[in-house]
Amino acid sequence: MSKPTRTHPLARKVTSFVVNLAAAALALGVSAAARADILIGQTAGFSGQVAASVKELTLGAKLYIDHINATGGVNGQKIDLQSLDDGFDPKRAAANAQTLIDKGAVALFLTRGTPHTQAVMPLLDKAQVPLIAPSTGAMLLHKPVHPFVFNVRSTYQREAERAVQLLLEMGNTRIALVQVNDTFGADGITGAMTAFNERKMKPVAHLTYEREKPDIAGVVKQLIAADPQVVLLVASQQITADTINALRAAGSRILGATLSNNASNGFVQLLGQNAAGVIVSQVFPSERSTNLPMVRELTDLVKAKPGESGGLVTPAMMEGYASAKVLVESLKRAGKDPSRASVLRALNGMSRYDLGGMDLSFSPTDHTGTNFADIAIIDPRGRFLR
Repeated sequence: MSKPTRTHPLARKVTSFVVNLAAAALALGVSAAARADILIGQTAGFSGQVAASVKELTLGAKLYIDHINATGGVNGQKIDLQSLDDGFDPKRAAANAQTLIDKGAVALFLTRGTPHTQAVMPLLDKAQVPLIAPSTGAMLLHKPVHPFVFNVRSTYQREAERAVQLLLEMGNTRIALVQVNDTFGADGITGAMTAFNERKMKPVAHLTYEREKPDIAGVVKQLIAADPQVVLLVASQQITADTINALRAAGSRILGATLSNNASNGFVQLLGQNAAGVIVSQVFPSERSTNLPMVRELTDLVKAKPGESGGLVTPAMMEGYASAKVLVESLKRAGKDPSRASVLRALNGMSRYDLGGMDLSFSPTDHTGTNFADIAIIDPRGRFLR
């Protein structure tokens, strides 16, 4: 009978080490999986016509997301916001969104621009992925209710209507309208015309220019000929600033007004010495209303990281910050290891959520979010005064 083979003591130690190492690796893998980041995808124009405001918008969002990650994340998981530049091109926006969806994004977040968000919308249905806080007030995102689009800011129609109402109340009877020739421009003008129709009035001029190749000189010439007291410009920050600057260069003192998509420090910088007196509609409370918790919170975060923002809190940052609060709350309510489906359920059940002095509600039949609208005027120091 053969004797049993005796394992060398060193071999037993090596085997034990390998088994323990494998077990440790397995445990580490399980632990890492449990702490996997929550991927959120963003496509926006970090270059191109709206770059300055997009950067401020995203900075406001990142300040809150970074704060959440630094204080334990969401149910122990960190939020990984991956932002891709679409150059303010709708085709690139759709391609970027598809890339982010393919990477497993639980939600898309803070797209910028009406045609750009339109280009993304068919992908939402296909992938069953929610889009939270598109930075556009297009009515097509509100009515009919899109099952995967959750708005945070007011509509362009609402703010344009309110802007014209206030301009008329201020005694401006001669108002001109200028719009970019796309869905964003048409949306804003619809709201403005609602205010005119209520008063049985008409604009003294209604002009249009192309988004890709705007004829600034031609528009300015027609505006000077129409001689309005105020011109409401529904266009990107670059086109709006170029138009106002061209009016001033031509010696015109026509007052410039625009919508909240241009409520950023970047817009003020594009205007330069012509910024003072320009009216900009707003869809969030004033960034100096420190009696509101939301404003205080953002102000404190900006003070803690002044290098990123120059120490300034801007309306664009307020929108980004509020949007990030909605995103984070939906992830919290979605439970451990959020999925697209659980985030969607959480959003549809978010009733009367307090952003910090401003309520927001969603339901399966209402994805409007908030309805706040006001106007501000840029002062000589470049601040937005209410």
